[in-house]
Amino acid sequence: MDVGCGGGFPGIPLAILFPECDFYMVDSIGKKIKVVNEVAAALKLKNVKAEHTRVQQVKDKFDFIVSRAVTAFPKFVNMVRKNSSPKDKNSLANGILYIKGGDFLEEIAGYGDKVQLFDCTKFFEEEFFETKKVVHLEL
Repeated sequence: MDVGCGGGFPGIPLAILFPECDFYMVDSIGKKIKVVNEVAAALKLKNVKAEHTRVQQVKDKFDFIVSRAVTAFPKFVNMVRKNSSPKDKNSLANGILYIKGGDFLEEIAGYGDKVQLFDCTKFFEEEFFETKKVVHLEL
């Protein structure tokens, strides 16, 4: 599930990279979901479902919940914890994958060894990613 998907990042690129996986994308702004649906249709992505809703209303369970830092990390964890599937099926434990920049170490300090950080510059050369990390929280 991509929470606060906006215009489709990171959900649309992930759906392209992983066509065998299903992506459920949610945003509270209807115009953004309309864009996501149009992009998915134009790219003929059969593995994308986008819905105009708030994550608090979503009852389904997911292996991974992704987002681009829509709020402070502890608040996000509290909003989506209920949506994490308890059964791991991948080499990476189920949980949150959160793209975050800046100084956020204080936000993640309370999660101990359940948190891993991945430096985005290992994967992307663009200047935008210089300060970005992917925070993985095992739920």
